[in-house]
Amino acid sequence: MHIPSRRLIGSAALLATVALSTAACGGNDGGAGTAGKEKVTLRVSTFGKFGYTDLYKQYMKDHPNVTVVETAEGDLGKYNTQLIQRIAAGSGAGDVVALEEGQIVGFLQSADKFVNLQDYGSNDLKGNFLPWKYANATTGDGKTTIGLGTDVGGLAMCYRRDLFQKAGLPTDRAEVAKLWPTWDDYIATGKRYEAGIKDPKSHFVDSATNTYNSILMQSSDHTYFDRDEKLVIDSNPGVKAAWDESLKMVDSGLSAKLKSFSPEWNAGFKSGSFATLACPAWMTGYIKDQAGAENSGKWDITTVPGGGGNWGGSWLGVPKQSKHQKEAVELAKFLTSGSSQLAAFKAVGNLPSNPTLYTDPALKDAKNEYFNNAPVGELFVAGAANLKPVFLGAKNQPVRDAVENAMRSVEGGQRSAADGWKEAVSAAEKAAK
Repeated sequence: MHIPSRRLIGSAALLATVALSTAACGGNDGGAGTAGKEKVTLRVSTFGKFGYTDLYKQYMKDHPNVTVVETAEGDLGKYNTQLIQRIAAGSGAGDVVALEEGQIVGFLQSADKFVNLQDYGSNDLKGNFLPWKYANATTGDGKTTIGLGTDVGGLAMCYRRDLFQKAGLPTDRAEVAKLWPTWDDYIATGKRYEAGIKDPKSHFVDSATNTYNSILMQSSDHTYFDRDEKLVIDSNPGVKAAWDESLKMVDSGLSAKLKSFSPEWNAGFKSGSFATLACPAWMTGYIKDQAGAENSGKWDITTVPGGGGNWGGSWLGVPKQSKHQKEAVELAKFLTSGSSQLAAFKAVGNLPSNPTLYTDPALKDAKNEYFNNAPVGELFVAGAANLKPVFLGAKNQPVRDAVENAMRSVEGGQRSAADGWKEAVSAAEKAAK
């Protein structure tokens, strides 16, 4: 998942699942039966929505000696901070843990703290993941793999059909796509929206930061750090270009100025505080949850300005501190198998990282009823095989947070754009140390 990065998210939840009755073990491309009769409890740590609830039930039914307990953290920053601390301390982490795209490089620097999945046959599963997805969880020498891929981001644009209609804009997704082949065109459309909606409580875009991150992830194969882990925020032209383009939206009065995943932002999905949202595949499940049944059919999906991009995605790893490493690896294999990735897509919209699924009609022809039967297979899956990974350094998350804080200060009127950029660079330099 997942965003993102995936800046995913979801509401905080604690799901304690219980073992179900015995059944025959179902076959798939990862996760043979757990050996032995010892009763085992496996703790899974995730953030946001991975769509695993029914999969846990299936796994426990097929493995009656296993109980799976998931802790899903709603705040990605909090999740990452806690996981880093627990991995370093050697205690407190789950038996299976989600590793987010913005943190995988940092965890590879502590690969000795994780079970080497190659010792459990992960190299035989390489074909079940996009090549770069598997490689991005493998050390540079190729000898250690710390995670198996769950989802990838993909990028589209979600929009409110009903608000577009009120503003006098086209509502058909094909016609909407024609409005914004570029981000400048997107801004021009936003100005038309603001003029037509005549509602001071409704704006074209949710926030500058979400748009900024979408543009940034399209800009090149790296963002704040080059592949030598050197901070390049002030020398990578894509960063400043994304900053400037995003602040054009602020200057044009298009932003609702809502911090992502805040209570106000969550409420905005129902109230119509914003009409468009840069939308990785994993975001569709989040929107459905926040907007509620009463807004079914009001949301739709079309292509994003700039022609796509990759925002989000995760892996599942097993910390060496787990007392049930073998069983945890079996569960991780099961949850990242092709059939499980497809189930997660159906449950919450997370786009599989398994390329063998991209020709499966269940995926490529999929439609999302909530989003006015949007052809999510066509929108997200068609370009998935061509997604290019964006390198995110080990200190990406603290640098990203620093830059976003600086942008919000400009958006909120506390700083000028020029002073905000200076603050972004200065804060990023401190965060990168």
